[in-house]
Amino acid sequence: MPSRDNWRCHQEGWLPPKGQVHLSSEARYRQHTYSTCLVGVSVGVFLLVFMCFWLYLGLQKRKLIKAKQSFFEHNGGVILQQQMRSYSGAAGGGGGGFKIFSEEELKKATDNFAADQILGRGGHGIVYRGVLEDKTIVAIKKSKVMEATETKEFAREMLILSQINHRNVVKLHGCCLEVEVPMLVYEYVSNGTLYHYIHGGEGLDTNNNKALDARLRIAAESAEALSYMHSSASPPILHGDVKTANILLDGSLTAKVSDFGASKLAPSDEAEIATLVQGTCGYLDPEYLMTCQLTDKSDVYSFGVVLLELLTGKKVLCFDGPEEDRSLVSRFTTAMKAGQHSELLDDQVRMEMGPEALEEATHLVMRCVSMIREERPSMKEVAEKLEALRRYQRNPWGQAGADPEEGQSLLHREQQRDVNYNFRPQDVLDLEEGSTYTFSL
Repeated sequence: MPSRDNWRCHQEGWLPPKGQVHLSSEARYRQHTYSTCLVGVSVGVFLLVFMCFWLYLGLQKRKLIKAKQSFFEHNGGVILQQQMRSYSGAAGGGGGGFKIFSEEELKKATDNFAADQILGRGGHGIVYRGVLEDKTIVAIKKSKVMEATETKEFAREMLILSQINHRNVVKLHGCCLEVEVPMLVYEYVSNGTLYHYIHGGEGLDTNNNKALDARLRIAAESAEALSYMHSSASPPILHGDVKTANILLDGSLTAKVSDFGASKLAPSDEAEIATLVQGTCGYLDPEYLMTCQLTDKSDVYSFGVVLLELLTGKKVLCFDGPEEDRSLVSRFTTAMKAGQHSELLDDQVRMEMGPEALEEATHLVMRCVSMIREERPSMKEVAEKLEALRRYQRNPWGQAGADPEEGQSLLHREQQRDVNYNFRPQDVLDLEEGSTYTFSL
């Protein structure tokens, strides 16, 4: 018999009917057991997935580290470190500020190589603007794939280039070797390229510079930089791709020679270097193109084209006119033979340059672009001639304060045999102007 209190609870609906209390507890127990198992299985699966993911990340990280180490060794990183330590010891601890950067450092400096950080594109790669941790602004060159033969001497060449300390050569701060193709970190030069200043519409008369004086100064500074590389660097360095796009200008329009992607170290026991032909159409030394022999006179030829571009303000290749007039060198040579070369000069240059200085400048250009390598002057002679021409132009013959002996010395030159430059139409390659190409002959 149920108690009176239980009977009252049943009557008022406070307790379930008799026999259902035990069944409800069993259901709750089963539900609790099922939930516990479900949670346990879920936690187990989660831990298993997490462990697998963690293991995968670990394996990927190890693989990435091994790949970076492999690239570092392949690109000569170990040799470069040894050479840096050796050089540092021989120099009394000074490493010249050259540093081997990690890929992460350069990614951080360029916001992961963002498109809005691109400064320019060239035949050898893309150049990004970057800001290092010490707030130094640099230009980071991310190169295209290099040939296996180019990586052999890469470390040695990087160390040599890092020791170049010339005001008219862009300073190499360091490199990154833990990537497939090494990245180079250069001094940042703010005012763009000489090509942009000649052809970009702003002209060379900015910062209150006279057009002719600015052109002669930039030409003289660039020639001095190449002369230093040819004569004072040890071993000598051949640039291999001299052009206005590879001459940068800083805030005061000081010239800085850049982009050593095609550069070679000249061996002390050889006058010529047999190499795959690299360079830019319109600036390429025809003899280098035919023989694959890169010499210091190949740079002289290319610089002669740069000087001609400075004096005329015209592009080195023009595809609008007749086939025989595509090359600026060919057009100028033809005009020179007809005595009409002054018509190709830039208006400002023609207005400011006297007849004696014009004769000297055109003669220097024609010697530089001679088809015969031996007739070309050295870069040291070119630099001296341009500096003398600039001084003479500032103090022309007959002006008060001018040095007569200096004027006579400038205008006096030994008789040179006629420059025989024959540019055939088929020698002009129908390629995009201003681009850099590699030719396999």
